[in-house]
Amino acid sequence: QVQLVESGGGLVQAGGSLRLSCAASGRTFSNYVMGWFRQAPGKEREFVAYISSSGITTNYADSVKGRFTVSRDNAKNTLYLQMNSLKPEDTAVYYCVAGVIRKVRSKVRADEYDYWGQGTQVTVSS
Repeated sequence: QVQLVESGGGLVQAGGSLRLSCAASGRTFSNYVMGWFRQAPGKEREFVAYISSSGITTNYADSVKGRFTVSRDNAKNTLYLQMNSLKPEDTAVYYCVAGVIRKVRSKVRADEYDYWGQGTQVTVSS
């Protein structure tokens, strides 16, 4: 089992920045690929970013590419999402996820990830 706890959400004006963190506990953090998903009110959960277990490989949704950066510190068992140039359409609950490499094939499907945090709210005002 892996436990994930997000933090760092909040209210920010359009154009501003936020940094989300996800603290992991339980199994060996560096064994898992990680990612971020988000869900806005009335919308389906959507992929935001992916990072490999080593941190070398990353993938992003087109909507956040060039604005968001995913990273991880395996020594601290922590995943990050740096969000810059935030837009009102980025408003959502953001979820940290973890999965095993053999199951996470597409990287963008929510059902490939076994472990989810409780989510943290990000609200961007216009």
